[in-house]
Amino acid sequence: MDWTRIALAVAVAASAGSFTDWFFTGVLFHDRYQEYPEIWRKRSSEAQTITWSMILGILTSAAFVAAYCAFNLHGIGSAIALAGICWLMAPLPLTIMNSLYIKIHPLVATAHSLGWLTKLAVAAIAAGLLIR
Repeated sequence: MDWTRIALAVAVAASAGSFTDWFFTGVLFHDRYQEYPEIWRKRSSEAQTITWSMILGILTSAAFVAAYCAFNLHGIGSAIALAGICWLMAPLPLTIMNSLYIKIHPLVATAHSLGWLTKLAVAAIAAGLLIR
């Protein structure tokens, strides 16, 4: 295994994933977050929240790349298939279930679901292109 390529794939996936997170959870349907303002935590500084979000984004990218390597997958096609399976297995059902029990606008739940799919697809592309 080429650890340099693995580390590069994680770095690329985490970096690009941070932009997809920003778009899908911060920009897309931004006005809909205020539909139910009482569910969002009030913080004097968002630095700690952003830091934890970044750490978890790196963890997600590293876990995806590790799964790609552990299953001995090759190429973008198999990586995209893994991303789709991962999305169907965890983030999609979890986001839907949360939106059923938590007062959140349906467009916000949709954006979060699509954000997860995009984040996993970005990790898949990085892994498929960079790891041989």
